[in-house]
Amino acid sequence: MADITFTDGGEYWVFGYGSLIWKPPPHFDRRVPGYVTGYVRRFWQASEDHRGTPEAPGRVVTLIERSFWETLPDWHPSGSDKVWGTAYRIEAAKVQEVQKYLDIREINGYTIHYTPFHPADGTSDIKTLVYIGTPENEQFMGPQEPQVLAEHIYRSIGPSGLNRDYLLSLETALNGLSPDSGDGHITELANRVREISKRAKDAKVGSGQVSEMAIVHDFRKNGVTNDQEETKK
Repeated sequence: MADITFTDGGEYWVFGYGSLIWKPPPHFDRRVPGYVTGYVRRFWQASEDHRGTPEAPGRVVTLIERSFWETLPDWHPSGSDKVWGTAYRIEAAKVQEVQKYLDIREINGYTIHYTPFHPADGTSDIKTLVYIGTPENEQFMGPQEPQVLAEHIYRSIGPSGLNRDYLLSLETALNGLSPDSGDGHITELANRVREISKRAKDAKVGSGQVSEMAIVHDFRKNGVTNDQEETKK
């Protein structure tokens, strides 16, 4: 387990920019919407443990330092320097427990970093811990053409469920934080996935193809359930 770093006031905060926004860590006593700067959020991290499998990894979000991201080819511009999410203050007596829990849950390529967090209400910045899949980790996929990425997300599934549910839940959670908290990368992928889903449903009408729910049922029947839901980022 990594060393724990507290704020100057002796508090311990965790920043969530993915599913932590709608699936909080345990034992928090404050939840604060806001943003960090200097990063770009992208669906460039493979998921072998929650939204995919080792044989067919899904995709989840990570943060990329903006200075590095600017050196990469990317189909999605990022006009805002703000990456919105939620900061959670962990109860003092539960810090060690929560740290251990998150370390176990984030083993698939993520490492601990610290960054200033800016609360949406304009109060003082908070030093937060954040899990990031850096470009050096073997699960980092890098840039991908948006339609190819959307199709990959659409068809991927893992112990925590459909990869596309992660994407669509993230879009909803982000839009609920602030009038300014939407993410263009997330929204475009979500729109593409909805269009893929619509086309797939239209094509199945009268075709006799196996339904999506049958596929999910078969996946879970073979020993994979959503009881292991991730506490991702």
